[in-house]
Amino acid sequence: MYPECGGKAVDRRSFLGAAGGAVAALSMLRAGGGVAEAQEAQQPLLPTIDLGPHKVTRLIAGYNQIGGYSHATLHLSNHMREWFTAEKTAEFLGHCERQGVNAWQYDHTDKTCAAIRLAREAGCGIQLICLHAERGADLPLSEVMANQPIAIVHHGGVTDGLFRGGKAEQVHDFVKKVHDAGALAGVSSHCPDNVKRIADEGWENDLFMTCFYYVTRPREEIVKLGGKVPVGEPFYESDPDDMTAVARQVSKPCLGFKILAAGRACWQESSVEDAFRYAFANLKPIDAAIVGMYPRFSDEVAQNAAYARKYGVV
Repeated sequence: MYPECGGKAVDRRSFLGAAGGAVAALSMLRAGGGVAEAQEAQQPLLPTIDLGPHKVTRLIAGYNQIGGYSHATLHLSNHMREWFTAEKTAEFLGHCERQGVNAWQYDHTDKTCAAIRLAREAGCGIQLICLHAERGADLPLSEVMANQPIAIVHHGGVTDGLFRGGKAEQVHDFVKKVHDAGALAGVSSHCPDNVKRIADEGWENDLFMTCFYYVTRPREEIVKLGGKVPVGEPFYESDPDDMTAVARQVSKPCLGFKILAAGRACWQESSVEDAFRYAFANLKPIDAAIVGMYPRFSDEVAQNAAYARKYGVV
């Protein structure tokens, strides 16, 4: 989540008292940012779903802030990317695990590979879900598998582009390749119709990643909806209803992402809580939410874990 939206700081520390005393020791931040680990107690595992043979928490840590994809401004993206070094990313993963989150959705990069190694050396056993597409300069699946992800998911933006270009079979082939490599296979999309089509055609994928906002909506569709085209990505208030309706129709687990509209729902703590309440109420009991976090200014990991405990119980 984004503690600064439109230049306005969002005070999330006040939530810690209401969340209970379990995370109070985490209010101290290291110089330069980060969460103090010295007095952090292990919290119980959050509610889980089944992904194949794996138990995965209904709150999964996201990647965009670590990779510097703010979906807002260049400065914010650089701010996040600079702060999330490999070392801080490893600390973040350990903190997630201690707060009861047992899975991380990530992109395969030099930094994430280094962070995974550091986290594992520190005893962190967080499960990995890799977003990938085997496109252009991307590494082959055999190298991605070196980190032992439990699942590899076809990148949503690439999915949407291939579907629009009449090349959906390339995504289907990717699913088959992932199974051959030995991992669970998923498909990510921002477009509800793509998810529905895959389900209707009976693809072999094990899971979906379903974006709450159709940010890859083509220009011509945007014009039809509103007559004008916004600057940047379109975030329509009704989009979560459209995607969650499809998620409830498909039988396979859906991992909902961008539930906070890339920080646009972070102006008040009440709207953050509303977003978590909505996500868990409108996804299936076998579904989960992926949430990116930027715990530089407040302990968003503990705060989000508390919301997952409150609203994610099946």
